[in-house]
Amino acid sequence: METKRPFTDLEWHLTPEPVRHYILYLEQALHNLQKQVDDYGKRIEKLEVKTRENSRNSSKPPSSDSPFDRSGRKNGKKGSRPKGGQKGHKAYKQQMLSPNKSHALMPERCRCGNTDFGGSRMEPFYTHQHIELPEIQMEISHFILHRCDCPSCGKTVKAVLPEPVRYGYGPRLSALIAELSGIKAMSRNDVKHICESVLRMPIATGTIQKIVDRASEAITPAYKAIGDVARSSLCNYIDETSWFNQNGLQWLWAMVNDRVAFYRIDAHRSKDAFNQLIQDWRGILVSDSYGLYRNWVHGRQTCLAHLIRKADALCERKKPDLRRFGHIMASLLRQLIQFAKDPPPPRQWQQYYAQLLFALSLWEPDKSDAGQLARQILREIDSLWFFIEHEGVEPTNNRAERALRFGVLWRKRSLGTQSEKGNRWVERILSLKETCRLKAKSTFQTLELCIESFFNNDKPDLSWI
Repeated sequence: METKRPFTDLEWHLTPEPVRHYILYLEQALHNLQKQVDDYGKRIEKLEVKTRENSRNSSKPPSSDSPFDRSGRKNGKKGSRPKGGQKGHKAYKQQMLSPNKSHALMPERCRCGNTDFGGSRMEPFYTHQHIELPEIQMEISHFILHRCDCPSCGKTVKAVLPEPVRYGYGPRLSALIAELSGIKAMSRNDVKHICESVLRMPIATGTIQKIVDRASEAITPAYKAIGDVARSSLCNYIDETSWFNQNGLQWLWAMVNDRVAFYRIDAHRSKDAFNQLIQDWRGILVSDSYGLYRNWVHGRQTCLAHLIRKADALCERKKPDLRRFGHIMASLLRQLIQFAKDPPPPRQWQQYYAQLLFALSLWEPDKSDAGQLARQILREIDSLWFFIEHEGVEPTNNRAERALRFGVLWRKRSLGTQSEKGNRWVERILSLKETCRLKAKSTFQTLELCIESFFNNDKPDLSWI
């Protein structure tokens, strides 16, 4: 940038040579200082943007939000709607269970003093249900093995344990320990304390680990069946999150649809890892804007929620033009999501399409974050409204993100796994847990049946998958 001097060229040439050199030096120093100020201003702006990031304007999880930030919370004032379930909400009431025993209670005395009521007028009017946990008595069986010398050949013959009891812990107890260790993600010490406190059964953490290993092997057929169903589905929601194995960075992948959820841990976040997850699947992909997913050519819906969060982040910037573009794009993208419930007529769609392209074209050449967002949306514009043209496809990848949430919490509690065997356990139990949730099926009963089949060397019933 040239410095405009407040004097003419003649006055400049009449100035003594040393003074001119000094003025040139000051001009260069001023230019360098101005450049530093501009650079520092850009850095400060980026840092301010980072400090304002939260779960509503970035990909950060809600658990990372500051407890002192109340901007996204309700102000505590009572709304117009009453508390509790709203109109049209499905009611959940205490179910009347089948009783083990019943007690008939008769009236004893009326206020008038009468105690003789007769049996002809007596009728039940209300059933009160009382539920109690029975005293837990562990079923402990001793199998005393005998041996003797064969009277024919003289060799020692020993008794052999039946197949179902050779591991020492039955299917129900093994399923309970697997439920606590995997479905509830409790540590081995916590499971040990539960067994000692509730079941009054002393057990070593090493024994718990052996039971978990057997449960992992028992649910392997179910895990493979879940993967086969996922890879045969028309549409899948795919996402990944970081995982740690012996403090080494790895990645937990999720492949989810409305029927099953399939998980896999890989050492890389690469194309090869993605191909190992999907194998020969060639369906509709719903994902975020990760470069690996953008190359999918078999039909793809980009996650609009990710783009909306970026637009919301622009709404918080100091520059008015950035805020204006952020508000425009957030409004247009939210309107696009609304089209999933209320498809627009052709004329409304043409107006919306023209408005979107006009806003993007204005900001596409810009070098700011607004221009970066505009160029990203233009790159993926063919994947923005795939859900409108294909029934059953959702406009966001929230399904996969929700499926990964439990894995993220597990990683934060346990800091990951310590072996490849641990990785396989996490993959299998997460797949079983989320698939059972989608099927409204009991995880404990499923674990019990899988482990019982494993003990009996039978194939488990996988028709429910």
